[in-house]
Amino acid sequence: MRYILNSGCILLLCMFSLFFTKPDLYYVLAFLCTLIICSADLFIKEKRLYAAVCIVFFVAGFFVPAFTYFYPAACFGLFRRKQFLPACASVILYCILEPGLRRSEPLLICLELAGYAVCFLLASAIRERDALQDTLKRAMDDSTERDLLLTEKNRTLMEKQDYEIYTATLRERNRIAREIHDNVGHLLSRSILLAGAAKTVNQDETLSPTLDSLDQTLNAAMDNIRASVHDLRDESVNLEDAVQALINDFTFCPVDYCYDAGRMIPREIKYSFISIAKEALNNIMRHSNADRAAVTIREHPGLYQLCIEDNGSTVSESNKFSKTGGDGMGLSNMRERTEKLHGTIHITTESGFRILVTIPKKTSG
Repeated sequence: MRYILNSGCILLLCMFSLFFTKPDLYYVLAFLCTLIICSADLFIKEKRLYAAVCIVFFVAGFFVPAFTYFYPAACFGLFRRKQFLPACASVILYCILEPGLRRSEPLLICLELAGYAVCFLLASAIRERDALQDTLKRAMDDSTERDLLLTEKNRTLMEKQDYEIYTATLRERNRIAREIHDNVGHLLSRSILLAGAAKTVNQDETLSPTLDSLDQTLNAAMDNIRASVHDLRDESVNLEDAVQALINDFTFCPVDYCYDAGRMIPREIKYSFISIAKEALNNIMRHSNADRAAVTIREHPGLYQLCIEDNGSTVSESNKFSKTGGDGMGLSNMRERTEKLHGTIHITTESGFRILVTIPKKTSG
């Protein structure tokens, strides 16, 4: 828009020549050709092509003198593109043609030369403005890129921090469960044995109810302690690390592992996925000729998925299955674990062996 305003001002300056000449058909033709050149400056990116168009316009001034009135407007694009040689040639050509051919008024010549000066100044201002805009755009792009990088780093740091907190929590749960089992559990076991021994050697009938109550209380306490320890240990299982440990121990072939799930996965699903992954890796080692395998765990808005697949071309007879129920013991265990959680399991042998387990969230836990 600003370029159009600048070009319009220069054209208006060139049209002051109407005070010194009468407009005729050639003057209108020159004006229209100038409009075409100014428009071409916006669309022609090749500098040589634009310079050639301008030179043709300048040469036309030999045959149609009215073209010389609009030389400054044609030079505006040349100055803007830093094509000073053809622009200076037009100035020299104008100085030769005007006094020699038409013997124009000195005021008109001064007005045209002033038009050249205005074109040069405007073109210089436009180049500086464009350079500043490019610098600003680069600075904004660099700033946006830095912001994105910082955001990504912050997100990575937050995820790492959350994972470290989660891991530390699991380790602390394991430690507490171990301390309860090793200390309180042993003390309660000793107390239960002592209470049982006291009941055995007791001959005072008045103490029997008390000893029975003590024995029952200690056994109830032991049951509660055992349940608490089991709960702590169950909740301290990290599914991602547990499956990674299985893969680290699997040396039959390389395994690609992708974990894309949250941390708060129900206990039953975690143990099922670990057991299924272990059994599937064992099947690959015993029954497949694969040289590559993959394990993927994903959490979707409504379900959890476990996928184990390999690129083996053959499956041994002991691991074949049929739709009518010819699964081996390992596959049967997988099906039972999945169905217990109201999930589905799909097993295919096209392009390798593939097990896909899907468990809905609404019935999980």
